[in-house]
Amino acid sequence: MPHYTSYDQTELAYRVLEARDGSARPPLICLAGGPGRNAAYLGDLGGLDAHRTLVIPDSRGTGDSPPAADPSQYAFPGLAEDLEALRRHLGLTRFALLAHDAAAATAQAYAAAHPDHLTHLVLVCPGARMQGELPEDAREIFESRADEPWWQEAYVAIQMLPDTTDLAEVRELLLKAAPMAYGRWEEPQQAHAAAEGEQLGPVPRAGFWQGVDEAGRRAVLARLREVPCPVLVITGDRDAVTGVRAGELVAESFPAGRARPLHGVGHYPWVDEPELFGPVVEDFLEHPHAPGGP
Repeated sequence: MPHYTSYDQTELAYRVLEARDGSARPPLICLAGGPGRNAAYLGDLGGLDAHRTLVIPDSRGTGDSPPAADPSQYAFPGLAEDLEALRRHLGLTRFALLAHDAAAATAQAYAAAHPDHLTHLVLVCPGARMQGELPEDAREIFESRADEPWWQEAYVAIQMLPDTTDLAEVRELLLKAAPMAYGRWEEPQQAHAAAEGEQLGPVPRAGFWQGVDEAGRRAVLARLREVPCPVLVITGDRDAVTGVRAGELVAESFPAGRARPLHGVGHYPWVDEPELFGPVVEDFLEHPHAPGGP
């Protein structure tokens, strides 16, 4: 894997998926969430590399990137500065950015600090912790699926997770709770979920939200109102992890933001409906100001 040198001279890894059609379109940098999850779970984002090169970094302490020397470097504002170092390494004046799940916080911190370097921003199934809200619709989506065969076991696992410290047991509970994150529970979803436990880094995960106080959060939000690039927030109407309303709140934080819910989709849209997800993203990148959205 190629590497780049970040602001503190740490060598961090990234993966490049060249456009399969040989397109010379600008690359799309893609950030993995979790937080602290190996970016391998993004795969090729449901074939998003068909017409565009994807650059997928491994954040500190995940994948082929080394652990942070200081735990504070796992916090999302520091990860945003790692992204800025990657931009300089790639020689990009401006670029399009996609971030999934918790990485949306990293992307928002980056947009607030370096707004002029972004051409487009795609946030996939974000939470609204940066917005200071925890909407209830994710719980409502979960409860609406109570007649599905996996639901009872998932419900018990969710209740146990907050008090479980043994890593092996945590991984077992995550797999039992996994169906709630997908639009349906079939072979592709099961295979994707089976890798989650081994992909999570407990230390990077624990440090992601550390060191950001209320004043800092509000300062980031205020600067988002001045971000000029178009922003698309994709949500899934079966996402029982972050729900739909959180994405709407995130979109409302930007002057050029809009939310796009996808039907029958959970927290990983490229796994549930790759033939829907990919064209929505690509159309936005090609026509970001189209009336009514992609």
